[in-house]
Amino acid sequence: MLSEHSMEKELFKKIQTSLPQEPGIYQYFDENGRLLYVGKAKNIRKRVSSYFLSNHGHTLKTIELVQKIKDIQFTIVNSEHDAFILENELIKNYQPKYNINLKDDKTYPYIVVKKENFPRVFLTRRKINDGSTYIGPFTNVLAVRELIDHIKHTIPLRTCTLPLTPKNIAEGKFKVCLEYHLGNCLGPCQGYQTLEAYNASIEQVQHLLKGNIKPVIANLKEKMLEASNAMAFEKAALTKKKIDELEHYQTKSVVYTKQQHAMDVFSIAHEADQAYVSYLMVENGRIIQTHMLPLSVPLEESVETILIFAIHYFRSHLNSRAKEIIVPFELSEKVFDVKYTIPQVGDKEQLLALSQKNANYALREWKHKQALVSVEKPLDNEVLEEMKLALHLSKTPNHIECFDNSNFQGAYPVSAMVCFKNGAPSKSDYRKFNIKTVVGINDFASMKESVGRRYKSVIEKNLPLPELIIIDGGKGQLNAALEALTELGIQDKVTTVGLAKNLEELFFPGDSKSIILDWHSEAHKLIRNIRDEVHRFGIQFHRSKRSKGALETGLDHIVGIGPKTKELLLLHFKSVSKIKEASETSLTQLIGNKKAALLKAALEK
Repeated sequence: MLSEHSMEKELFKKIQTSLPQEPGIYQYFDENGRLLYVGKAKNIRKRVSSYFLSNHGHTLKTIELVQKIKDIQFTIVNSEHDAFILENELIKNYQPKYNINLKDDKTYPYIVVKKENFPRVFLTRRKINDGSTYIGPFTNVLAVRELIDHIKHTIPLRTCTLPLTPKNIAEGKFKVCLEYHLGNCLGPCQGYQTLEAYNASIEQVQHLLKGNIKPVIANLKEKMLEASNAMAFEKAALTKKKIDELEHYQTKSVVYTKQQHAMDVFSIAHEADQAYVSYLMVENGRIIQTHMLPLSVPLEESVETILIFAIHYFRSHLNSRAKEIIVPFELSEKVFDVKYTIPQVGDKEQLLALSQKNANYALREWKHKQALVSVEKPLDNEVLEEMKLALHLSKTPNHIECFDNSNFQGAYPVSAMVCFKNGAPSKSDYRKFNIKTVVGINDFASMKESVGRRYKSVIEKNLPLPELIIIDGGKGQLNAALEALTELGIQDKVTTVGLAKNLEELFFPGDSKSIILDWHSEAHKLIRNIRDEVHRFGIQFHRSKRSKGALETGLDHIVGIGPKTKELLLLHFKSVSKIKEASETSLTQLIGNKKAALLKAALEK
């Protein structure tokens, strides 16, 4: 019977020759025809093959994705840019499970200049393809309403929904309303204002919406002067009041750059499967919009890929036509005919720093909320009860301990144990073990030693045993741990399971079949958190040990051989004696000719 990985390879072999070696997009579908993932590639065959021919370096999510793929489709395009556009359109339309997901599902308002005779200007949350001009969306509703109020107070426009066709106006079908008498509308319904004059007012509105207040103020000053010259001092005073309002509104916006051309500023903060992209829209030297985009990143996408995705999203959704984009690092894919700048000094650098500050803050807040959720979880027992049912446990696993081995090419073997109580880390109970009785690479023996030492200490100190022990590493390590527990006589007092490294299958001692929990279940999420924490703790300990080990050797005090070179030598040759036995050729291949000569000369003394 073929293993899962063999079946995946068989699928790939069947379609491999049909995959083109050209740029384009590829789509993965499951057995029900659902779109799982969309990707772009310079070479479709080469990129797709990287998923199927090896599991090495893949995350668990990627492995899960590959197992579900039952059909592959592709589309050849003329360039990488075309592939980028097509990929984003497919993601937007189908929202595949394993692509970067937008977590910002709010409906933000637009200001619309309606396509009609004597266009109305109003706030809307529905953007429809009716030929109207939509400006936005805006993230700050209060600021938008304030802007609409400024428009209403400074530029007279109609607010009615009357069909103001030339025929209807000529036939005198309408009469002016209260808004006309209040001075908020100039009465186009009765022909008191021409379409040409009204459209000039709309042009002033569009200046305001783009943050360009100067021409509006200049226009109002001209009208104020005209009214003053005509001895209409009350009208001039009213216009002066409107100018004062606009100038006061303008002072609220800080000038960030003396350059008046439009710019888009992007920055990103990213950790694990969560990212935040901050966007500043700058026009006429002022920030006129800000936006924060939360993104869920299921697969191992690079920070560059995430930022490129966000730039395309923002520019298409916010209708940006800026010809300069400010970014924190070089990007391989760029918007056509747009200048990209990575500022080092000056006002552009300050804009980027402000954007980055916002992105960092958003990520920090997300992490804080995650920590609060983690702290709150112990207060409700649902997750642990779910785990009890899923694993068929006799007791609720309020106390869980998890073990993992860590070594690099057999050097500096260590083990780590983390403890979770009521679903939250209990860091004071974490333990780390220097492996003392095992020689060479032997994960099973290392696991037996660390488990034996841990629970021998627990028994001697009369401490409570956990309800669940998780052994990270699968059946071999599980059996080794069980041997240690049996020798201590506690094998029946605690439930022990093995966690396979790749597929996250849970094995019970003696069972031929594994338990695979639903990836999206809270129980599985808790197990992943425990596994990630033991990895982090173990790797941290291992790094510390091997750095120290690299210094505490017979290689000390050799001029020209630094700590990093020592570590490299020990990881490769495993001991100083084997380094002494190594030929100068093998040493040269590893550390270079000059260092090899210095090392050989020093060791032969």
